[in-house]
Amino acid sequence: MSKPNILIIQADQIAAQWLSVYGNHVVKMPHLDSLAREGVVFENAYCNSPLCAPSRFSMLSGKLPSKIAAYDNAAEFLSSIPCFTHYLRILGYHTLLAGKMHFVGPDQLHGFEERLTTDVYPSDYTWTPDWTQDKMLEWYHTMTSVVQAGPCATSMDIDFDDDVAFQTVRKIRNLVRDDDQRPFCFFVSFTHPHDPYIMTPEYWNLYQDSDINMPTIPALPFEQLDPHSQRLWKMCATDEYEITLKHIRNARHGYYASLSYIDDKIGQIVQALKDTNQYENTIIIFTSDHGDMLGERGLWYKMSMFDGSARIPFIVHAPAFFKENTIREIVSLVDLFPTLLELAGSQAESDGHSLLSLLKGKIDNAKNQAFIEYLAEGVTRPHIMIRQGNYKYIYTESDPELLFDMDSDPHEITNLANNANMQETLESFRKTLKQNWDLEKLRSDVIANQQQRHVVAKALATGKLTSWDFQPFEDASQQYIRNHKEFWELLRLSRYPAVESAKPVKQIQRYTTAVEIEKDT
Repeated sequence: MSKPNILIIQADQIAAQWLSVYGNHVVKMPHLDSLAREGVVFENAYCNSPLCAPSRFSMLSGKLPSKIAAYDNAAEFLSSIPCFTHYLRILGYHTLLAGKMHFVGPDQLHGFEERLTTDVYPSDYTWTPDWTQDKMLEWYHTMTSVVQAGPCATSMDIDFDDDVAFQTVRKIRNLVRDDDQRPFCFFVSFTHPHDPYIMTPEYWNLYQDSDINMPTIPALPFEQLDPHSQRLWKMCATDEYEITLKHIRNARHGYYASLSYIDDKIGQIVQALKDTNQYENTIIIFTSDHGDMLGERGLWYKMSMFDGSARIPFIVHAPAFFKENTIREIVSLVDLFPTLLELAGSQAESDGHSLLSLLKGKIDNAKNQAFIEYLAEGVTRPHIMIRQGNYKYIYTESDPELLFDMDSDPHEITNLANNANMQETLESFRKTLKQNWDLEKLRSDVIANQQQRHVVAKALATGKLTSWDFQPFEDASQQYIRNHKEFWELLRLSRYPAVESAKPVKQIQRYTTAVEIEKDT
């Protein structure tokens, strides 16, 4: 069998706990549910940074964010860092991107041979944090997305994702009509259900207010929050508004409606694969870059190490290759890099671990852990999480250590760090932390990198603007009906399946001028 096609669908800011696949019976996503029923569902998958750009750069490169200086949403993703797209391209794959990837810097491709859309977010250094300043910067998240949640006629984000889906479906149809028959690795990335929590009535009205489940752990008093949660509370200006139950319900309503909107996009893409006979030979992977706390503990958005922010969906649908299964082992997005390379028959150094043996139903405890870093706004020192076995360990210098038993305490309520019976486990995590991070050096590196970017950002904003934002290009000379191609060949190539005997067997003389017609008459 030829190498399989690979389709990766990534939606932005989805925690696993918000999907019906993972037990939330309010959300309506029948297309994703169908893929999950026939696929492999990873129950304990994590991002490697609970923030958009660092998570995505880590996923593409197979390296932890600190290894590639992917510290925050304005960190440059260096062109010299190999991604799985580079390796797959060398191995004969046609690599394509549609949608959000949040690339920062002049390289807006990073191994993708074709990019069909621009990005939804800017590609410059403006959103660089500053660990030397203890103040709220103007681009930080605020609570406006929560208090303004509700239905809408349209939005910028809807415009973007509508285009992503359209370009993806059209490209899938074009791929089978192209002479280039390489297998494809197609990365499709949507910005929903990322806040703002708004959606059109078509999807909003799928849910009644009475359907919306409220936070399992309501907002805690500020003094009862752990120090990092207190920092996020302040950074998002949570006290700026009095957040009511109606605000919370509306925000979650808009989020669920956005999930149903994304589900329809998934359905459109899957149908395009079926219509072009590519469905059976395509491995479909669905995931997210990080989660959303969605009001749990009074926290919103991401940037936290709690499961609402850090645990993500990871579903692999490929019935022709892997039997349906549920995997409990701990995995993370850096594992995607070695998995895709092994599927293509190769390997390369990474911080991840190939999931191919797990996908084949074999027990593989070679890793069974996830490392997560947060090095962006809201902290001034590295914030680290290690998930291993049934335990989660969270560390920031000067903060009390956090240790949770995720089997007996899935809502992360009871901190076991001071439990006398857990000291051996705690020491094991401390040892792993020391072996894998030099936190003082990392802090120094982050601050130095931030200061460099601040200088460059200020300079590039002075005088003439030269944008790094990706500009999609379509060659109109190759679209629709053009005179440099034989008409019968155009018709043959324009439809699928192709008509093989479309060339005329006999050339018929046709009248070309009014004079010739009159003469003949």
